[in-house]
Amino acid sequence: MYRTFAFVLSAFCSVAMAADYPENTLDAGKVSVQGKPITLMGEGVSVGESAPDFKVVDGNFTPVTLKNYKGQALLISVVPSLDTGVCSLQTKHFNEKVALEFPSIEILTVSADLPFAQKRFCKAEGIDKVITLSDSVWRDFGQKYGVIIKDMGLLTRSIFILDKSHKVIYKQLVNNLSTEPEYDSVIEKLKTL
Repeated sequence: MYRTFAFVLSAFCSVAMAADYPENTLDAGKVSVQGKPITLMGEGVSVGESAPDFKVVDGNFTPVTLKNYKGQALLISVVPSLDTGVCSLQTKHFNEKVALEFPSIEILTVSADLPFAQKRFCKAEGIDKVITLSDSVWRDFGQKYGVIIKDMGLLTRSIFILDKSHKVIYKQLVNNLSTEPEYDSVIEKLKTL
């Protein structure tokens, strides 16, 4: 019962907090669910600009920021919820295939899941090369990258690649929320790092 209450409270707070963010006009109309466009909230980022710093938490609720990865190239895989089929496939793909091919690139998976759920998922699925980070506390990542789904409190499926100086060199908002990202273009961009 406590878990259910905590989840409902978290979801309620997430939706309430998301309502306070501006609409992401940069990416308006780029994402849909079952053919219906969804509204993204937050600032949004463009390829070529410096990636905004963000504050999320790890599995122990320890704050983590972009500055923790100074001088490292990053692939940031964003998913709505690790406990869903497509999000699970996306995370496993980066953990099992991409991390092996590009060991010098740090791969982060960011979702609005609570850290407890992320830890449970990683243990059950053998996720050991991808670092999972939660945006459930401050919604700072979602707001700064413009990926908060309005009225849901979840993050939209997306990929960001940052070079070692943390310039955004690749951005993919998956246009249909229920499909996996276009992995081939991600791989091609990673090869340039």
